[in-house]
Amino acid sequence: MDWAGAIERNSAALKGVVETVFVMLGLVGAASVQRIPPALHRAALRLLRPAESAVRRLIVVAARGLVVKLGPPRPMPVGVTAKGANPSRASFQLFDPRKNFNRRRRRKGKRLTPRVHFFGCDPTVAAIWQAQRPSPVDVPAPPPDGLVNAARLSRRLLALKSALENLPRQALRLARLRLKRENIQHLKFKSPMRPGYPPGHYRKKIHDVDEILTECQWLAHEALKPDTS
Repeated sequence: MDWAGAIERNSAALKGVVETVFVMLGLVGAASVQRIPPALHRAALRLLRPAESAVRRLIVVAARGLVVKLGPPRPMPVGVTAKGANPSRASFQLFDPRKNFNRRRRRKGKRLTPRVHFFGCDPTVAAIWQAQRPSPVDVPAPPPDGLVNAARLSRRLLALKSALENLPRQALRLARLRLKRENIQHLKFKSPMRPGYPPGHYRKKIHDVDEILTECQWLAHEALKPDTS
């Protein structure tokens, strides 16, 4: 298996996908965009999600056979916080987000309220019924410009671009993180890839990134198989 050739071929194709998203958002260099139309946000996410999953799987392939050692833990430097960090230095997420099976689907449509009528005027019953009503929650009104916040989308895109430009460094990160997770006994899932379909998988493949993700998924599964030679 030509692992190096597979990594080079797919990384070059993914760089083209990232450039496409940059052009869609009008980004140049390490700049970020704050507010964009909702349709543009959805179109960018449609390419970004499978591209992130494909890059994670390329990193799994690049980390194949790496042997690392964990050094002593180092304290965080004074004055450095994770919140409000520079978007150009955002770290790429090396592990797939897990599915949330506890979240219930929201029912669409108008909720029906029970019709209750009290005969007569009883202040005690009226007070009890009034106390059972939920208090209204103040929902902030949407901005009048009709745009959505794209700051997080920009950070994810910049992190993806940075990871794709330096896959060997990301492979070392992954090897260290996997070694740390192996030492955690109560941790249930230790693989960087979640079971089932990868994030950003679509049954109907309409973009080139969908085919790239399919190939990278197969390569990563092959790379994670134990070496029996």
